[in-house]
Amino acid sequence: MTAVPTSFYDLTREALRQLVVRWGFSSVHAARLWSYVHLERIEAWPLMVDLPARFRERAATELAFTRPDVAVETHSADGFTRKYLLALADGRQIETVLMRYTGRVTACISSQAGCAMGCVFCATGQMGFTRHLTPGEIVTQALHVDRVLRETGEGERLRNIVLMGMGEPLHNYDAVMTAVDILRDPNGLAFGAKKITLSTVGVVPGIIRLADEARPIHLAVSLHGATQAERAALVPVAKKWPLDELMDACCYYIAKQQRRIFYEWTLIEGKNDLPDNAHAVGRLLQGQEAQVNLIPLNPTAGYAGIPTGREAAKRFQQILAGYGLPSTIRQRRGIDIAAGCGQLAASQ
Repeated sequence: MTAVPTSFYDLTREALRQLVVRWGFSSVHAARLWSYVHLERIEAWPLMVDLPARFRERAATELAFTRPDVAVETHSADGFTRKYLLALADGRQIETVLMRYTGRVTACISSQAGCAMGCVFCATGQMGFTRHLTPGEIVTQALHVDRVLRETGEGERLRNIVLMGMGEPLHNYDAVMTAVDILRDPNGLAFGAKKITLSTVGVVPGIIRLADEARPIHLAVSLHGATQAERAALVPVAKKWPLDELMDACCYYIAKQQRRIFYEWTLIEGKNDLPDNAHAVGRLLQGQEAQVNLIPLNPTAGYAGIPTGREAAKRFQQILAGYGLPSTIRQRRGIDIAAGCGQLAASQ
C-alpha cells in the first residue's frame, strides 16, 4: 500500500527540520524549503533550484502541497466582503471570509467542518459536527486570502486573522495552536500575536490551557447570556461548563496573561437586548479587564430571532459604559451572502 504524503502545511518549521534530518539530509535544506514555500510562494519542485536533486526527489514523494479547491467564490454587495466555499481533499467543505476595513484586511477562518457546540442562532451549530480540520487546512485558508490579495496588485496585505469561522477552535486545540504557530512564524506570514483573535463559546479547559501556555493571541468569549439559565437557552454547552465556571476561567486567564478578554454578545430583539440584560452584563463583568463586542443577530434559516435595532444597541452600550465596560457595535459585513458572524454553513 502506497503511503499518503504528509501535507507540507501541517508542519511547523521545527517539525519540518526534524523530518528532513530523519531522512538523512542537512537541516539547511529544510530551512531553504520552508523559505521557498512560505516566503517565495513556490510550490513546484523543479523551481527549487537551490535544493539538491536527491533531496527534491525524496521530498516530492513524502510531502504534498495540499490546498483546498475553491468551489464557489461569492462577493457581497457591500463591496468589502468575499466568501470562499472551499473543498477539502476528502470532499468536505468549509467557508472562509475576506473582509476589508479601513486600513486593514481580515481573514475569518474555520477550525472545523461543522460544529458540536449547537448554539441555537448559529448556522454552523445548526448543521452539527463533521470533523476537525488539520493544521494545514487551517493555515491554507489564510494563505488563500493572502494569495488573493497579492494577485489583485493593489498593495493590500492580510493584516488580521480571526478564528471565528466554522467550528469551535478550543475543541480542536492542538491543531489550531499548531496552525497559529505556523502563521506566526517570522519566516512565513509572520503574524504578530496581536493580529490573531480566537473566539470560543466557552470551552473552560481550553481557556485554562491557553492561559497556562501563555499564548499571547487575543481571546474572545461568546457570552450571550448573563445568567446561567439565559445563557444555556442560547448556548447549550453552558450546561457542561456553567457560567460561574466560565467566569472563573476567564478571571484566571486575565490574571495569568495580564490582558483583556473580548466578550461577544449577540443582540436578539426582545430576548437579550433589554436594559435589564445590559445591567446584568455590567454586574457580571464589572472590574474585569474586558471589552464587550455587541453583534446584532445575523439571520439564519434555523433561528427565528430578530436583530436588535441600532437605538436599542446604543442604549445597551451606554448602560455598559456606566459599569466602566468599553464596548463596540460590530460593523456588519457580507450579510447578503451569509458571510456574517454566525452565518457560515458551507452551503450556497
